[in-house]
Amino acid sequence: MRSILRLALIIVLVLGLGLFLTGYWGARARSTVQPAPVGTGGTSVERARERAAELGEKAADAAAKVQEGVSEAGITAKIKAKMALDDSVKARSINVTTSGSVVTVSGTVESVREHDRAIALARETDGVSHVVDQLRVSVQR
Repeated sequence: MRSILRLALIIVLVLGLGLFLTGYWGARARSTVQPAPVGTGGTSVERARERAAELGEKAADAAAKVQEGVSEAGITAKIKAKMALDDSVKARSINVTTSGSVVTVSGTVESVREHDRAIALARETDGVSHVVDQLRVSVQR
């Protein structure tokens, strides 16, 4: 849930920064718009196009990062949901984190059977390329 809120905050900040840098808010506040100077050889137009291209690249990079974050959060949520619905796995004692398509499963489980099932659930999830196993089996007396 925190990662979804972080992503939403990033989206809002990127969009707000983009609107601010492009002058959208400032232009609406002014009552008149000054035309570009005539006879300058188009340098202000060129500079505006360069700046727009830079902002476009930054927006595309930010969108890719947000998309990646959403994808990672989705993979994590799928795995946690599978574990919660599985009778042989106690999902509350297992942590799942995702970086790209690599999933790390950590925590303490009560048996080798629970360990193997948790790892299998993570591996069979769409979008997972590799599972890092950091689960520990507690010593039962």
